[in-house]
Amino acid sequence: MVQHRVRVHRSSEGPAKEEQLAHRIASVATDPVKVEPAVVEMIGNRIIDNAAVAAASLHRRPVRSARAQATRHPLTPGTTTPGTTTPGTTTTDTTATSTPATGAAIMGMPSSTRVSPEWAAWANGVAVRELDFHDTFLAADYSHPGDNIPPILAVAQHLGRDGHALVRGIATGYEIQVALVKGICLHEHKIDHIAHLGPSVAAGVGALLELDTETVYQAVQQALHVTTTTRQSRKGEISSWKAYAPAFAGKTAVEAVDRAMRGEGAPSPAYEGEDGFIAYLLSGPGVEYVVELPAPGEAKLGILETYTKEHSAEYQSQALIDLARRMGPRVGDTAEVRAITIHTSHHTHYVIGTGSGDPQKMDPWAGRETLDHSIPYIFAVALQDGEWHHERSYAPERARRPDTVELWRKISTVEAPEWTKRYHATDPNEKAFGGRVVVEMVDGTVIEDEIAMADAHPLGARPFTRPDYVAKFRTLANGVVSPKEQDRFLGLVDRLPELTAEEVRELTFTEDAATAPNDLPTSKGIF
Repeated sequence: MVQHRVRVHRSSEGPAKEEQLAHRIASVATDPVKVEPAVVEMIGNRIIDNAAVAAASLHRRPVRSARAQATRHPLTPGTTTPGTTTPGTTTTDTTATSTPATGAAIMGMPSSTRVSPEWAAWANGVAVRELDFHDTFLAADYSHPGDNIPPILAVAQHLGRDGHALVRGIATGYEIQVALVKGICLHEHKIDHIAHLGPSVAAGVGALLELDTETVYQAVQQALHVTTTTRQSRKGEISSWKAYAPAFAGKTAVEAVDRAMRGEGAPSPAYEGEDGFIAYLLSGPGVEYVVELPAPGEAKLGILETYTKEHSAEYQSQALIDLARRMGPRVGDTAEVRAITIHTSHHTHYVIGTGSGDPQKMDPWAGRETLDHSIPYIFAVALQDGEWHHERSYAPERARRPDTVELWRKISTVEAPEWTKRYHATDPNEKAFGGRVVVEMVDGTVIEDEIAMADAHPLGARPFTRPDYVAKFRTLANGVVSPKEQDRFLGLVDRLPELTAEEVRELTFTEDAATAPNDLPTSKGIF
């Protein structure tokens, strides 16, 4: 791995193009290194994981709305030439092979329904993100790297790329996402984490299409420039935009690549410029970030550092849900609880704990998007129920149950320096995303326990493997996708790198018409 030092430069002093972070990202994307078998296996796992949570979210309003928007943009039949022009010129690479543009599939709809790829990325991105139930990577910042898959897969389907190309593109998207999340903290400046997703998707699409470094460089900069938004989307009264934001980044990145392929440039240098991203939106001049990227010829292994969720909630609650389930029998009657204190990391305390200062996190009338970012609520329900369910645990009647509300308001979080240190540790034996819980009972009894990692984490009690991903898919797709259709989809994933272009186009699933509700309300807008 190579450490790249990134700082603000005056326009008069550079940096040279080859030294800019966007160019180094593009160089990684265009390095034709072999994808390792373990990475291929994990990419398949995450494709299954995305499909699982998308199937479970098909009938939710934000997903229906995004799907309705996408279907208003069917593909216009024609031919796409994935050649590129050098920015600033009008000369097209005529050696590229013309490819029929077939459009991309929308998960849940018949595979014959094809829309423009950026809109498929939009609809599928919302479906994948809506339940907050797919993979995660936490370091200097937050991320859900599985958000790279919908846009990269949509472009692969549209332009007829095979399984080998798809794997290469997804491996690259994950690699860049992980590197940026490790090296550049966004949330301390109240910038939403999709500012790392736009560049990673652009790089992944560039790798998928085997574009030249200059084109990917321009696309990465354009994607960064237009996907930088504030963290208000995850603060206070959280709306459905939390699910739409990553889909927006994916859709925008696809459009950025399209512009760059046509020879259009981007604000440059996007990261290092004196009026750029670092200068005015992050830590500013005088601060240096270090982003570690693979050296030329080095395998892209970033996806192996990421992890998925067993429970449908913010990742920093995963371990604490497991701890609540474990502590429940020892606590017994929660009416006898006087107070519960969760000693945890800075991130958990301030993002989903009482350190956030968000009264909505203690409001029984809050929506799902807010409740899944409230560790007092999540811990109360998991402690009482001994489980966490993606629907039942968020039901309004569950959130407003008097004994739950009473317990909920007895729960607080505090930052514990040792847990903050472990959150940022690079040593796997030290790293932790959990905390220590102290339960004080009315009779004076004190019950304590702690957990470092969620059970499903690679270092947890029950690390997820392919059978666990398949089980998650079958559980969440039950009653939505027929067993036969589930088998067909899983069979394709099993042969992922060997898939033909036509088989990649079928790498989706169709909702079972026999069980699909026909009385769901429809939304209307401009389209």
